[in-house]
Amino acid sequence: MNDLLQIGRIVGTHGIKGEVSVYPLTDDPRRFSILKDCFLLTENNKTKTAAKAVGARYSNSKVILKFDGIDDRDAALALKGRFIAVTRENAVKLAPGTYFICDLIGCMVTCEESGELGIISDVLQTGANDIYVVKRENNKDLLIPVIKDVIKDIDLQNRTIRVHLLDGLLDL
Repeated sequence: MNDLLQIGRIVGTHGIKGEVSVYPLTDDPRRFSILKDCFLLTENNKTKTAAKAVGARYSNSKVILKFDGIDDRDAALALKGRFIAVTRENAVKLAPGTYFICDLIGCMVTCEESGELGIISDVLQTGANDIYVVKRENNKDLLIPVIKDVIKDIDLQNRTIRVHLLDGLLDL
């Protein structure tokens, strides 16, 4: 499991006082209001820099965030493209039966009837319910709706997800 959880991506600057515009990668963008200690990651995760958030406000679907020591537009612009990440200890606590997407990626999906189906490569968030994208050996992705009738067991310790496929799902 990842030690750091990405919660946003810096997509630009805001104003001239060092604020950045952040696209939230979290179900609860209001979590930025309590954000303090975090890390700034490059896209390939090769560079990790500690940072301290000192203020957040909201503008449409973005978060306007201020970091300690970033006091002008040029310094803020240098952060564009970086991911904002927190440690698991500083992450929002999840409700029972919910999971961080990064923990689901790479889990083996098995079916009671068909055996191993493949590995979760992505999770699509549709609004009604999430969809697990399962990469299969035949290079054709399988889309599995995350609903009670389909998802039978998620075992993050063993990195497996057991499902019951509804009629026709394998044919899509």
